[in-house]
Amino acid sequence: MNMNFKRKLPIPMEIKEQYPISEEGSASRKANDEEIKKIIDGRSDKFLLIIGPCSADREDAVLDYINRLKKIQEDVKDVIFIVPRIYTNKPRTTGAGYKGMLHQPDPLKDPDILKGLIAIRKVHMRALNETGFSCADEMLYPENHRFLSDVLGYVAVGARSVEDQQHRLTASGLDLPVGMKNPTSGDLRILLNSIKAAQDGHTFIYRNWEVETTGNKYAHAILRGYVDNQGIAHPNYHLEELRYFCDIYKNSGLANPAIIVDCNHDNSGKNYLRQIDIAKDVLHSMAIDEEINKYVKGLMIESYLEDGNQSSDGTIYGKSITDPCLGIEKSQSLIYELADILRSRK
Repeated sequence: MNMNFKRKLPIPMEIKEQYPISEEGSASRKANDEEIKKIIDGRSDKFLLIIGPCSADREDAVLDYINRLKKIQEDVKDVIFIVPRIYTNKPRTTGAGYKGMLHQPDPLKDPDILKGLIAIRKVHMRALNETGFSCADEMLYPENHRFLSDVLGYVAVGARSVEDQQHRLTASGLDLPVGMKNPTSGDLRILLNSIKAAQDGHTFIYRNWEVETTGNKYAHAILRGYVDNQGIAHPNYHLEELRYFCDIYKNSGLANPAIIVDCNHDNSGKNYLRQIDIAKDVLHSMAIDEEINKYVKGLMIESYLEDGNQSSDGTIYGKSITDPCLGIEKSQSLIYELADILRSRK
């Protein structure tokens, strides 16, 4: 076997004991869980906004960003429920390049998984303890979920992972909403199959245990666009695509059919500024189609302190070192505009 076994890592319980959440943080997480579930299953008509950096690169800038979101949340809490993104893993199509805080807690230093596990625990823990936000993260590695299971408010399964059986089965055992992204091919049958698998119960091996799950009825869809076999990006957020997906979704027999529209990635062609128009376009589609209004529950937006991105050895505080993001000022303006649109429909 061509592997160098460097060291045995702590189990999740040991990391949790070393970095516990406060009683107030635990209470906030429970309240947030219920609020998000109410949005997904239709008991609440608030709009879910999952927003934050493409990849969390440094604790100070991420916490700065989330504290600014907290002030915005207070202003729009009557119509929008914000879940900040703290994505601590960065998926890479080829595996090359910066892989996120888990691998490199300091992007300028060599990978250190032990320090990375502590770093991702700390940043999520601080967000919860200090702001009351239980944040979203992508479940890139299912076995690592236990390190963060008591602090997260939302989990996403990415476009390159949604066909993987271990991701689907692990999602079936989580007690919080899990968004399943459409695969990079855009095949909606694969997306619906992944949601079906996550909503059903299973018996399988997880972290060297035989485990049994009862299914996650809050597993739902995230539409993020797709790439054809010529490598050309295509959106799937337009009125016609949403109508078509709502129709097959409602006839699928799945529990709590819900859609989150990812405003970036292949929907925007990775043009981060287009997220502004896409967000407003989705709200317009909701206004003119009752079924779209019923099934679309929110948006996902990539946003950070500064517009755009920089190289991974960059020194600009709060500017993405992975995919370009919408800066906080533009994000704030967009959130207030979305809130005004939603209020006008009450």
